[in-house]
Amino acid sequence: MEIKENAVYTTQEAQRLLKVSPSTTMRLIKKGIIRTAKVGKQYRIMGKELLRILSPELEDKVGRIYNKGRRWLHKGIDV
Repeated sequence: MEIKENAVYTTQEAQRLLKVSPSTTMRLIKKGIIRTAKVGKQYRIMGKELLRILSPELEDKVGRIYNKGRRWLHKGIDV
């Protein structure tokens, strides 16, 4: 099964893709490790969130590049 970045998944689908139990899925959601949107009484999870969970080093790399650019931008501004 392939995780599509722009697809929206239910908790059950995410559970199957991540190969974790229902309780683990809910724990990840409740602790904020997986960001979700609540629709009615159900959670929806973007595919990019699942990919982020599976590849945290990618998120760290993007974060470092973003912060480096932000520091560069703010160095030229006198406050």
